[in-house]
Amino acid sequence: MCGINGFIKKDVSDSEAHRMLGLMNRIIVHRGPDDQGEFVGKVGEVTIGMGMQRLAIIDLSSGNQPMYSDDQSIVIVLNGEIYNYRELRNKLREEAVVFHTESDTEVVLRLYEQHGTDSFKLLDGMFGFSIYDKRSDKVFIVRDFFGEKPLYYKSDNSELVWASELKSIISIMQEKPEINVTALNLYFKLTYIPAPYSIYTGIHKLEANHFLEVNVRNCEIKKHIVHPKKLATQKLPLSFEDAMSKTRELVTESVLSRSVSDVPIGTFLSGGVDSSIVTLLLARHAPQKINTFSIGFEKKSFDESNKSRIVANLVNSNHYEFILGERDMEQAMGTVILNFDEPFADSSAIPSYLVASETARHVKVALTGDGGDEVFGGYNKYYMGKINNQYTSLVPERFHNWGVSLLDKILKTPDDRRGKRFKLRRLMHAVDYKGDFYYNIISLGFQQKELKDLFAEEYKRENTFDYYRSKLSDGSSIRDFREVDQLLSLEGDMLVKVDRTSMLASLECRAPFLNKKIWDFTSALPDSFLINGWDKKHLLKRAFESEFPAGFLNKSKQGFGVPVGDWLRGVLKEELMSFIDDAFLSSQSIFKSKYITPLVKNHLSGKADNTFRVWTFYCFQKWYRDVYLH
Repeated sequence: MCGINGFIKKDVSDSEAHRMLGLMNRIIVHRGPDDQGEFVGKVGEVTIGMGMQRLAIIDLSSGNQPMYSDDQSIVIVLNGEIYNYRELRNKLREEAVVFHTESDTEVVLRLYEQHGTDSFKLLDGMFGFSIYDKRSDKVFIVRDFFGEKPLYYKSDNSELVWASELKSIISIMQEKPEINVTALNLYFKLTYIPAPYSIYTGIHKLEANHFLEVNVRNCEIKKHIVHPKKLATQKLPLSFEDAMSKTRELVTESVLSRSVSDVPIGTFLSGGVDSSIVTLLLARHAPQKINTFSIGFEKKSFDESNKSRIVANLVNSNHYEFILGERDMEQAMGTVILNFDEPFADSSAIPSYLVASETARHVKVALTGDGGDEVFGGYNKYYMGKINNQYTSLVPERFHNWGVSLLDKILKTPDDRRGKRFKLRRLMHAVDYKGDFYYNIISLGFQQKELKDLFAEEYKRENTFDYYRSKLSDGSSIRDFREVDQLLSLEGDMLVKVDRTSMLASLECRAPFLNKKIWDFTSALPDSFLINGWDKKHLLKRAFESEFPAGFLNKSKQGFGVPVGDWLRGVLKEELMSFIDDAFLSSQSIFKSKYITPLVKNHLSGKADNTFRVWTFYCFQKWYRDVYLH
């Protein structure tokens, strides 16, 4: 696990190349404080630089990077873990390949040496890596199937720069690029920015399941898909009982593959379905008692730590419980928000960082339940799509609009908890008569009609989801909705949150449910296996229900609730007010004061609960002032 950097530039001396790599490395030292390395090479007037910071997890003594082929013609830096590296190494040994280390990085290197870019599709893991092949004068930059590990790149004027974090690229630029208007609109809709966009014009995120092929001599770039999308196939001819058996087999296999480590390992245990199953399987197959980590909250309405204790007792783990107060989260808030390098408004990142930071005191690796909802159908929004289709066929649009206005008055919520009233209002506002329901339901910030009032004319964009629509099926099945989540919510929100908060704490997180084999399996099952009536994650819960106390897997889970609505009215009020100062808004020329100022003030006065929109605005303004203007 580490962070990687690299560039292809003309007319750069070796000393300047090492200076730039050193700067880029130091900026992301939190991603890998155990070791660092640099490579500098030349092709005529072109300089190739590759650097890394390493968090040592596997092969602690000889897994240093950059790593070279025996003839020095191929060099690699890798961020991440290859979970099937032992299996791949054994197959390569059958091809008479000789290894010098026990490192998964060397497996990727030797695999490429033997099979070229076809080797990329053989990798099961979370990774971002770059390979420089002197034989062809090409650089290959590769990102994993789900996008668990980040990769940014900037290409212009026959130069290319890439890195695990935006701040590394910005550090060697003379000035910051302009704000990308499409990304700005996506952020205010979604509260995050999915690939291929970043907040900066000209800097892109390499999309999950893609790799760049770069000609070093002229910096010509070709983008390729690692695993081409399969056309819709017939459903697997499995009975539900067979599907349960296969689920147990695949999930167990994935937990075991993701538990390979030469350092202590534990699990994040929230007490929900996914983390409880991962914890149970790890404990069952571990040679000794495992470590489990959970957080509780001083504010009891947000606290669910009793559920994690039940599982910890069941598996007899060494259980660590961290109780967070609002003061803890307030103190961490600024550091966490700004570490994303671009606007990001998922408030659960704050407790995520705190639990990662506390966990890192005891272990270097933690398994998580991330991805279980996307893979096994765990969200209310998956069956809401079908409700939308039925509703819009029965209720005329004008009556719906009248009903929404009435509900807004009746269902006002006194705080920012995502209870039944909040969910009903969100559902009614997401109802769409033109087929955009799912894009509305995942837009936790502002709806499109609100952005027309929020932005100055030059910052408005209408069809910000068109890029993603072009890559997805136009349907309303659970499979269709899961594909949207894989492309947008997983890559742009949840995996970003987990990667940045855990790496900020120098902790490696692994997600057994994010396994292409499991994804492909569940994608080929009938929708009713995943969601049966109102029972979400039906197959997963049935497959493991006998392992837990009766009814345990059917208990509802709240998630990482954070009282940001209260913070905005309290500890953040003064700073928030400065963000709607007329002079500040005028200097930006992005927002319409006549819309955003009342929105903020009505929240502060308690006239309305505008928590999620105001928090989205606050996080952007904090990034703008503290990052963009510096």
